[in-house]
Amino acid sequence: MKNESIQMTKGRAMVLPIVLITSLFFMWGLANNMTDTLLAAFKKIMSMTDFQTSWIQIAFYGSYFCLALPSAILIKRYSYKTGILAGLGIFIFGALLFYPASLTQQYSHFLIALFILAGGLAILETTANPYIYELGPPDTAVQRLNLAQSFNPIGSIAGVLLSKYFILSNLNQASETERVQMTEAQLQAIQQAELNAVMGPYVGVALLTLGVGLLIFLTPMPSGSDAGPEIKLGPTIRRLAGNSNYVWGVLAQFFYVGAQIGVWSFTIRYAMQELGVDEQAASSYYLAALVLFGAARFGSTWLMKFVAPRRLLAILASLAVLLTMAVIWGSGLPGVLALVAISGCMSLMYPTIYGLSVKGLGADTKLGSSFLVMAILGGAVLTALQGKVSDWTGSIHYAYLVPLGCFAFIVVYAMGQPRWRF
Repeated sequence: MKNESIQMTKGRAMVLPIVLITSLFFMWGLANNMTDTLLAAFKKIMSMTDFQTSWIQIAFYGSYFCLALPSAILIKRYSYKTGILAGLGIFIFGALLFYPASLTQQYSHFLIALFILAGGLAILETTANPYIYELGPPDTAVQRLNLAQSFNPIGSIAGVLLSKYFILSNLNQASETERVQMTEAQLQAIQQAELNAVMGPYVGVALLTLGVGLLIFLTPMPSGSDAGPEIKLGPTIRRLAGNSNYVWGVLAQFFYVGAQIGVWSFTIRYAMQELGVDEQAASSYYLAALVLFGAARFGSTWLMKFVAPRRLLAILASLAVLLTMAVIWGSGLPGVLALVAISGCMSLMYPTIYGLSVKGLGADTKLGSSFLVMAILGGAVLTALQGKVSDWTGSIHYAYLVPLGCFAFIVVYAMGQPRWRF
């Protein structure tokens, strides 16, 4: 009876730490998808090409690539709580840099701010998932992690809503041609107001996150650590490179992330062109895509009770190929709806590819996971390629040839991966 009372007391003591760490899943979902809308915003504000706007994703996901391994080393050497606080500090600093960037009106300064902000998010994502396991009994760890992850798509939706009503709705409706004809003073005044609108939500989120960070710092909770044998980098990398299942999984993850970010980054542009609406109205279709993505994640999880994960991955990737073809060669509302529907197909891809890739890695799983996180570089490389294709062809339609190729690779991976060898 006494032991049960002690356990209940410990359980109640963990409620606030769990709530605080779970809130971080919401925060990085918000930041990720608020950033996706910046491509449409900066194209309008600074009259940029699609490739120039893709530097937003290069900065963002390039930072993830650079920070994946350092994040793992940080929590290995210190603690999960240290990693959380470091990630929050870097994220807040990057978000606050949006203020001086709005004053200088330099695109490069916004990219620097995004790179730093995303570095903080990379540390948070690497740290928060295993840390949730530390905050309570081992037998309920999976439930805690699933609960925490469910707040990520909610944050994504909140990020798009913030952007819709505080950034995109405040863009001046003057066209690129009209802006060219303005005096320098007139154009700078319009751009200053628009960049202030971009800055506001990021600084607001930074201040909110600062409050969460202070609560985490002051709240007693297990520091936690990534205990285990020391990772021997050279031998581990050689073993991973010789594992064809793992290598093809990393490639599939690279192409998947590139497809996802590419599909979402240019959704607003596509909807604007096909429906003749402004950025704010077009963002509603991006919001619908995220809602479908979140709902389909639950649906695909349920379907895995009846269909093997690899087979379900092949089916949904094949459907994504067909829908992307409809986006490329379709038009009007049907094309936009096909673009939204792709998100439903993408919902299970990241965790399924991840699970197939790390299967059987044993002691190499930790480092193997880091390289899978680094595969997020696809979001930078392939989104930039997509912007180039749009500029070369003069059509946002043909830009979706890049995600089409990515989904086709995933179909082949899901159907033939077990037989591939180097």
